[in-house]
This record gives sequence, C-alpha cells and structure tokens, in this order.
Amino acid sequence: RPTWSGQLEFILATVGYVVGLGNVWRFPYLCYSNGGGAFMIPYLVMVIVCGIPLVLVEFILGQYTHLGPVHAFARICPLFKGAGLSSVVISFVFSTYHNVVLCWALFYMFNSFGATLPWKSCNNTWNSAGNCSSGFLSSSNTELQSASQQFFDRRVLEKTSGIEDPGGLHWELFGCLLLGWVIIFLCLVKGIKSTGKVVYFTAVFPYVILLALLINNVQLPGATDGILYFVTPVWDKLFEVKVWFNAAAQVFMSLGIAFGSMISMSSYNKFNNNIIRDVFIVSVTNSLTSILAGLVIFSALGYMAHMYKLPVDSIATAGPGLVFVVYPEALSTMPVSRLWAPLFFFMLLCLGVDSQFANVEVIITFIKDELGSNLSGFLRREELLSLSVCAGGLILGIPHVTRGGIYTFQLMDTYTAVLSVVFLAFCEVVAVCWIFGEILPDDQYFCVNVLLPQLIRASFQRCSQTLFDGKEDAGQNAKHLLSFLLDSALSSVDTGEAWSV
Repeated sequence: RPTWSGQLEFILATVGYVVGLGNVWRFPYLCYSNGGGAFMIPYLVMVIVCGIPLVLVEFILGQYTHLGPVHAFARICPLFKGAGLSSVVISFVFSTYHNVVLCWALFYMFNSFGATLPWKSCNNTWNSAGNCSSGFLSSSNTELQSASQQFFDRRVLEKTSGIEDPGGLHWELFGCLLLGWVIIFLCLVKGIKSTGKVVYFTAVFPYVILLALLINNVQLPGATDGILYFVTPVWDKLFEVKVWFNAAAQVFMSLGIAFGSMISMSSYNKFNNNIIRDVFIVSVTNSLTSILAGLVIFSALGYMAHMYKLPVDSIATAGPGLVFVVYPEALSTMPVSRLWAPLFFFMLLCLGVDSQFANVEVIITFIKDELGSNLSGFLRREELLSLSVCAGGLILGIPHVTRGGIYTFQLMDTYTAVLSVVFLAFCEVVAVCWIFGEILPDDQYFCVNVLLPQLIRASFQRCSQTLFDGKEDAGQNAKHLLSFLLDSALSSVDTGEAWSV
C-alpha cells in the first residue's frame, strides 16, 4: 500500500479536511448564540472528551490495519463491518451535494472580477425594482430584500417557488459544478501522491487570507463591537442542555468524525507513525481556526452594524447565508472590495476542496480494498478509478444545480449527516473499546510507538460499559440516550441548525 511522501503531507491533508466551511459559517454563529465566550467551555470540554479520543480511534484503525473504514472494522470486529460501510455511503452522498457549495464559490469568484461587484446595487436585470434595497436589511424586515440576497436567490440559484418545481437545469451552475469536479479529479489523479502535493497550498492559503482579512477588518469602524459581541460570555447559558449538545455537534461536524475520511487517510501512514502527536495537532489547529474565523466574521458584522445603524444580532446568521449573502455585502462596502471579494471566495474554494477530496478518497479506498486485484483493467489505473468516482458524483449532483436545487440541497444537508454520524461514532467506540476491549492498548501491534492515554481509554470503556455492561438498566440507558439524540437532532432541524462540515 502506498504511503504519504512525508508526515507533513498527512498532517496538512487532515487539517485541510477538518478545517472546512463549517468553521467559517457555523462555529461563529453557534458561539455567539450559545453564550459567546462562555460557549468555549463546553466546546473545549467536548473536544477533550469526544473529539480527541474519537480522532485517535480513527487514526489507529487506519494506521493499524492499512485499510479503509469498511475493511478496518471487519478486521477488528466483523460484526461492525456495516458501520464502516455506512460511513462510506454517507461520505459519498455528502460529496455529491457538498460540491455544490464549491460551485457557488466559483460562481461568486468569477463574478467578482467585473468592474463592480454585482451584488452591490439593485440596477441589474435580476433585481426586483419594487422590493430591492442596496443597503443591508435586518432579519425582521419582510417587505424588502437586500441586493446581495436577490443576487444569491435570483442570479446564482434562480430559485423557484418550492421543491415541487425543479425548474430545469441552471447551466451556469452546472458548468461551475463540472469545474469543481474537475478540480477534485486533478487533486486525486495520482492518489495520495498528488493529494499530498496539493495540500501544501490548499491547506495553508486559507490561513493567509483569514489573517489578512482580520488585520483589515479590525481597522474598520464598529469592528471592536462585533468582536466583543462574539466573545462576551453569558454564563447562564452553561446551564442549558442544548448549549452542551450544540458544542458536541460542532465537534463532531468540524472534525469530520465517522465519515471514514480519517480512517482512509491514516491508512496511508507508515506503521510506526506517532499518532498521539498528529491527533493533538489536528484537533488544536481545528479549534484555533474556528476562533480565528469567528473573529474575522464578527469584526465584519460589527462594521456592517455600525454602517447601517443596526444591532449585530439582526445581522448575524448561520449557514450558507452568512458567506454568500451577509459577508459579500460587507465585502462590497470595504475599501479595495474588488481585491478582497475574489480572495475570500477563492479561500472558500480551497476550504471546500480539501474537505471534498478527503470524502472522495473514502470511496476510492473502499473500491480498492474491496476489489483489489479483481479490479478490471480500466479501473486498475489510479487516474481512471478517480475519474469514474468523480463522474458518478457529478451525475448525482445534477439535481442540486437545477433552479429548484437549493431545496434538494437543504433536504440532503439536513437529513444526511446529523444523527447518523453521531450513531456511527458511537458504534466506533463500542467496536474498538468494548468488543475489542482490553486487547487494544496491550496488543503487540499497538506497542510500536503507540500508547493510548489512560484517561482516554477509561472514558471510552466507561461510556460503553454504562450502556452495554449487561445490567438490567443498560437497555434503558441506551434508550434514553438515543431518545435524547433524536429529540435534539429533530430540534436542530426545526430551527435550521444543520449545516455541512
């Protein structure tokens, strides 16, 4: 099995995978709406209790077995092979609609090179003269739409009235979707050999832009107010169960746990690689990036609030609307906006590409592990196998670039990766730490430069034993946990709190 050319390639590829669009459009909103600076306490607790141990488990599974998620689970516990297969299916389905976000970023980037930014005014053919405002409007205003909102709805999406009206193919978006998959294919054309070279740029460049934007934003009037709104703690929030669940959900989503990508990428490591070091580098980098993105976003929102004389909470939003409606509006009013706009959307493209080729690599690894030498002559070549997977993803992504595609996108995003990944992560813990049990840290294969911290080992075993130790109340405990997860997931769907990684 091929290995990464250097350990830095693996770290950059993994950091690029976990640091995605969710760090930019989900974490800042979650932080301010769940207690500001106080949210960092449950978030960091969940990183330590859930995030780091689960990333460690996935790294061990991949590096120990040198197999993708399906066959890694089959190796240690055949009963849980289905959990690995489920992660492959979720990754593939996720990749088919996640690439749509990349095509939106490409669409915005191309439109940023004109004489003026097209979402800045209402003097365009797609604008509705009767209800368009060139200034930003608070969320309570239902009579008018901002020019940036109309650009997204009427120009980018050409949105229809509902999911029952697909409206035909949006050819410009389809072209951007095709280009997005071509980019992914070129990143994967030679397997990890090409991916390992691409991440030197795609994983580092977003940090350059985020730091440049932060330096620019903090000099704008009102930026300090936005940052204070982001970090000011509301201590009472710590006593709300929903805040802790949101912290756990953010850790699961941002670290990409249970998608199989961590297992696939670590399967190309050398057998004696220092896993503990890599886990902490990836986890800490992801958390710091989320905080950095929050400072960038809320410094701009504070500037907008100052300009339009609106409270920050009427501007702050979450999901795609933050980076495709609100932030473009802020960019259009900044000095040198024609420079910042294309750089910002190119940064989004880099963030999306890193996450995307990690998800696609899960499918490619599964096919190679499953078929091995039985692969046909056509698919035996790395580039042709990658081309086939990318072509399949392109075809399945077409419904999302119709004029009613935003509705299918939201449907998939809401129900594909919310409760399912939490359940799969729980299966990982049970398979590795309860069924595989005491063998794990003492097995001769794991004695090569690997020592699981006793705290992590104990927390895994205590979690699984509490639910599955055969006591009379074990089934009742599991029932209560699953009921809580289901209720919380449905609650997040009702309030629109489901987003991509």
